[in-house]
Amino acid sequence: MTDHKVAILMGSPNDRSKMEPAAETLAAFGIIAEVHVMSAHRTPAKVAEFVSGARSAGFAAIICGAGMAAHLAGAAAAHTTLPVVGVPLSGGALNGVDALYATVQMPRGIPVATVAVDGSVNAALLVVQMLAISDGALAEALVADREARAAVS
Repeated sequence: MTDHKVAILMGSPNDRSKMEPAAETLAAFGIIAEVHVMSAHRTPAKVAEFVSGARSAGFAAIICGAGMAAHLAGAAAAHTTLPVVGVPLSGGALNGVDALYATVQMPRGIPVATVAVDGSVNAALLVVQMLAISDGALAEALVADREARAAVS
């Protein structure tokens, strides 16, 4: 178990099944994942308040999942300098393409790392890689994870 903590935000309780793999992946590396449901559009003040205090609350990064053109990751990134990883979620008429564009098209100066549609595992792995820059044990665990994934393919 590390002392790292990551927030996982999702726009709707219906997104839980698509975002749960991120929490499971982080847990496999001993990283605490705190999951919250909050919407950039329905509860924007709640998002701003949570994200603005995330660093002082001990979070190392934030993973945000939202579907359609909802832009939870962008709203989060606007209120923090912590790394924000956006997970566009499938659904709606465009099956996630609108979410992908909304997540990846950020203005200069407010970055959001973006993974594939429904790519919450990769979002978690990207955060683990960021944390492993200064955590040798996590770096070793990533090598072992990569080798295990290669053995399954």
